[in-house]
Amino acid sequence: MIKQKTFVFLLLLASFHVLADKMAPTYKGLELTFAMIKPDAIKAKYSDEIIIHIKERGFKIIRAYKVIFAKQTAELFYQEHKGKPFFENLIGYITSGPVIIMVLAKEKNTVVDWRKLMGATDPLKADDGTIRKLFGTNITENATHGSDSPETARRELEFFFPELVK
Repeated sequence: MIKQKTFVFLLLLASFHVLADKMAPTYKGLELTFAMIKPDAIKAKYSDEIIIHIKERGFKIIRAYKVIFAKQTAELFYQEHKGKPFFENLIGYITSGPVIIMVLAKEKNTVVDWRKLMGATDPLKADDGTIRKLFGTNITENATHGSDSPETARRELEFFFPELVK
């Protein structure tokens, strides 16, 4: 009887961890996502304007650091793209200058709302008023990066801000 209860408890615990991995991480009751201002936007001196857009749309910036990726760091961060035709160009681009990595927070829908504010990956296809439409140049130099799902947000936040992800 005890073995069966222990098994059920472990099964429930494992199920909880699977569900938790599919939810966006939280901090002080706020849902989190990862965001990055890319080298092209920093070089063009758009970072302040982008941050104003972020704050005006109700996001809190929990952490923000200006960093330059080492090649090895960039390769680890973008490992899901390894082997794709654009991988080497992506690594060269993202290591070409400083980026600003950020933790964004809202009460809910943080990942989705950040994706909407950024706009389509291709600035030519992005809606008017989105960050990529306003500040992006092309599909690679599109001003910003953001997690595309709660699972990705968790992975990307753990990569740079492990102290915020439990």
